[in-house]
Amino acid sequence: MAETDPIVIRGLNHWFGQGEARKQALFDINLSVAKGSLTVLVGPSGSGKTTLLTLMGCLRDVQDGSVRLLGHELMGAKLALIEALRRRTGVIFQAHNLHESLTAMQNVLMGLQVHGLRRTPQTEAAARHMLALLGLADRADYLPANLSGGQKQRVAVARALVGNPDVVLADEPTAALDREAGLAVVRMLKRLGQSRGTTTVMVTHDPRILDLADRIVEIDEGRLI
Repeated sequence: MAETDPIVIRGLNHWFGQGEARKQALFDINLSVAKGSLTVLVGPSGSGKTTLLTLMGCLRDVQDGSVRLLGHELMGAKLALIEALRRRTGVIFQAHNLHESLTAMQNVLMGLQVHGLRRTPQTEAAARHMLALLGLADRADYLPANLSGGQKQRVAVARALVGNPDVVLADEPTAALDREAGLAVVRMLKRLGQSRGTTTVMVTHDPRILDLADRIVEIDEGRLI
């Protein structure tokens, strides 16, 4: 573990609710994630995996402790820094969160806009290439309503990866995919780590992909095991 790792967490605690309803969700989390690695978070439902992932990805405010993302402290960080770090992070949600009025291609292009890139022939080519890598070359102009659940999830993966983010955070990215499609997505993330140094942290209940992980981290009742 090194303090220069892309994700470094020290003494992290997190709560939900207020007053008597306040409940602690994470307890004294200490974790470093190495550059280019594929780290998998496992544990029962409600154990704190997704909460930890969202704190890493600037999707929740850090309440207590330290979370450093790409060398920057998130505790008390200003909005401008948070937005800059989000542009360097690709997030794959368990629910695909596609815009229903946009085609697959347009949804992926939104991923480039998040990274501050305008629509150009080059960015369109990058989006088409990413869709093709995920077996969706012939679905680029389809609306989400005309895609299967697995196809929608692959569009969401393409949207997260098309901007070549430094860090990818994935919440159950293979849940809606069959075996081959799921393994293909995880192998792609693994290759990005090896070729570009992309760091991936993935929450999963999918035992099929554990053999591909560089590291497996178990969480139970808000504590690392």
